Amino acid sequence: MADHTGDEYEPTEADDLVERLAAIDDEEAEARAHSLRQGLDDYELEEEDQFLLSRDLDEDFEEEDEAPLPVLAIVGRPNVGKSTLVNRILGRREAVVEDVPGVTRDRVSYRAEWMGREFMIVDTGGWEHDARGIHASVAAQAEMAVDVADVVLFVVDATVGATATDEAVVKMLRRKKRPVVLVANKVDSELLEAEASALWGLGFGEPHCVSAVHGRGAADMLDAVMRVLPETSQFGGAQERGGPRRVALIGRPNVGKSSLLNKLAGQERVVVDPLAGTTRDPVDELVELGGRQWRFVDTAGIRRRVHMQHGADFYASLRTQTALDRSEVAVVLIAVDEVLSEQDIRILQMAIESGRAIVLAFNKWDLLDEDRRRYLEREIEKDLAHVAWAPRVNLSAATGWHKDKLVPALDRALKGWETRISTSRLNAFLGELVAAHPHPVRGGKQPRILFGTQASSRPPKFVLFTSGFLDPGYRRFITRRLRETFGFDGTPIEVAMRVREKRKRT
Repeated sequence: MADHTGDEYEPTEADDLVERLAAIDDEEAEARAHSLRQGLDDYELEEEDQFLLSRDLDEDFEEEDEAPLPVLAIVGRPNVGKSTLVNRILGRREAVVEDVPGVTRDRVSYRAEWMGREFMIVDTGGWEHDARGIHASVAAQAEMAVDVADVVLFVVDATVGATATDEAVVKMLRRKKRPVVLVANKVDSELLEAEASALWGLGFGEPHCVSAVHGRGAADMLDAVMRVLPETSQFGGAQERGGPRRVALIGRPNVGKSSLLNKLAGQERVVVDPLAGTTRDPVDELVELGGRQWRFVDTAGIRRRVHMQHGADFYASLRTQTALDRSEVAVVLIAVDEVLSEQDIRILQMAIESGRAIVLAFNKWDLLDEDRRRYLEREIEKDLAHVAWAPRVNLSAATGWHKDKLVPALDRALKGWETRISTSRLNAFLGELVAAHPHPVRGGKQPRILFGTQASSRPPKFVLFTSGFLDPGYRRFITRRLRETFGFDGTPIEVAMRVREKRKRT
């Protein structure tokens, strides 16, 4: 039998959904939603469901920014088992575990959880290092991670003991004054614990004996981390609402980020304020555009260190992620004089996964000839079709041409990002959509959408209670029609399902 799960859902006929929705007044929409909500009581609901449904989302209320998760940096020289330890903490194989020069590192940070507490891990394993200057380059890369960390997990190979490279990392960590949890890895048996005791001499207290491969000692190590890890990150993450809107200017190296920022700042550049607590002094740029102030987040950090000889890719990726975490909207800069690269797509994917509003800025547009323009449109159609919803600006960072088009695009993206649909209007939409385009029958069953609610905005997240699993293609169809009907320009949308069964009658 063919597998339909990945198929796109294509409606067989057109509908007049917008007109039908317009004909439903608020009173009727509320009556329908109330009836559907009552119908949910016939289903087995979890405590989390009840909490979500108990919030009156039709009332205006201020959503707070999600508090930034605390950050744990894993540092140590190559081959001590850092990435294996990351995978052990995550409970899944996700970090690269071969210390092979040239390994592409798509990600450097991961979301993890221990005993109900969530935190971010920054992994410094598996990067290309220069064997001639290995002590300095390992310490420099570790320093980049420590700059954004609340706690440091310093991993040493207990079977080898402390080396000159370990000592270089120790010196850097003493300067940083972050809490350090010392890990003696590769302690696969009690016999090796005695050898690990020599690591007390590093001056970071008790070495926690662990076998990352087998999991031995990992729980005790994480308990020790939790004792010193703060509830929220002290060195980045979301900020309070209010004040200038926060913009991350991201893109691959040499795409024109610093040129654009300098052109935007011009003579109206405002005195900058350094982000407290970081020794590398990443700086936010306050810039006046369209008669208002905007805060360009952490862009100076990316600019200042882009020529670093060692670990530049790691640093750029880490700074991009940090800038995204602290921003509300990402301007993804793409140079049109070169073919769209895998790195462009990866950076764009980081922005989507971070849940930020997105504007695509195509730089060097003034250098485009007719041939390249034709190929570029094909590349955009093929590689950027999944972000057709993002506002697009064609500009020149070097000359400032069309820089004034950025503000309307930023406003549009932020408006979509903050859009909220009332529960009654959402359920009216779902009812009319499903009536016109019912979910295909699978295995003799047809899953139904029982009720829908918007769990949050910034970015918009929807939860659908269903009687069965909705095909991914059908969920994408719902997402597409949500955009067409309600806007949502410039923002990713998440549509989650909660499949619930009917209560058994006693």
